[in-house]
Amino acid sequence: MTFAGRHLLTLAELSREEIYEVLEWSRLLKGKISHELAGRTLALIFRKPSTRTRVSFEVAMHQLGGHTVFLSAAESQLARGESIKDTARVMSRYVDVIAMRTYAQEEIEELARESRVPVINALTDMYHPMQVLADLRTVLDHKGTLEGLTYAYVGAGNNMSHTWILAASILGLELRVASPPGFGPSPDVLGLPEVAKHPPLLLEDPEEAVRGADVVVTDTWVSMGQEDTEAERRRVFGPYQVNPALVSLAAPDHIFLHCMPAHVGEEVTEEVLYGPNSVVLDEAENRLHVQKAWLAAVLGVAP
Repeated sequence: MTFAGRHLLTLAELSREEIYEVLEWSRLLKGKISHELAGRTLALIFRKPSTRTRVSFEVAMHQLGGHTVFLSAAESQLARGESIKDTARVMSRYVDVIAMRTYAQEEIEELARESRVPVINALTDMYHPMQVLADLRTVLDHKGTLEGLTYAYVGAGNNMSHTWILAASILGLELRVASPPGFGPSPDVLGLPEVAKHPPLLLEDPEEAVRGADVVVTDTWVSMGQEDTEAERRRVFGPYQVNPALVSLAAPDHIFLHCMPAHVGEEVTEEVLYGPNSVVLDEAENRLHVQKAWLAAVLGVAP
């Protein structure tokens, strides 16, 4: 399949077969050092703080022989009001691929429209496609398959739940999503054609979502940019904490996923995050491998 030059903004750009192909490439490229992207440059434009995303992208590009340029919002002319249009058009003259981490999905969509090079969503308020590809790779590593499993997402309707919903719909997976009333997934995501064909089961009871699940996923209650609602969210989401009592309802050999950073004692307890069913460190490592695979794919050197 041809991926060269393509944007990845939500996951909806990929078919079921293409997702599996990228995941297989991530397996093949794990630990591989090459010079295939020598002379090629990735620009990272970040409006939000980052640890895993920045480091994994930089290391991925380095392991393929390429170079990375990092720009925080404060260090670029975006901080002084330069338009996304001008940024995209100018950066396209300098680099071969752009990854952006920002707030509004509309901003990265505009960047892609105006860019002459591939654009990668490195996280927006609506979607986090590279992370969910890493999650899927982690499930494959530990379960040997993505199919025939029950997935439970417990927590807020945010970029992670939205991307999991898309992934499950495209792949035909059984996904249950448990959120407090008023804090569930966006109707805009639930109304997407891809999702309408295979929608998730939306629940308010986290126990019902987790019961018998093979994969349990959660995320922070307060995403970046929601700090003004932190007190209310802590109150509302209290019953949705992933703790030993809740995961005792899951399958005994379930795996626990969290994209991190985790707020221990809030959305997840220490016993679960660092427990025997947790695979969060493998999940974090897989960011490197799936991003490496995608960079290779869009720059035309996939295995």
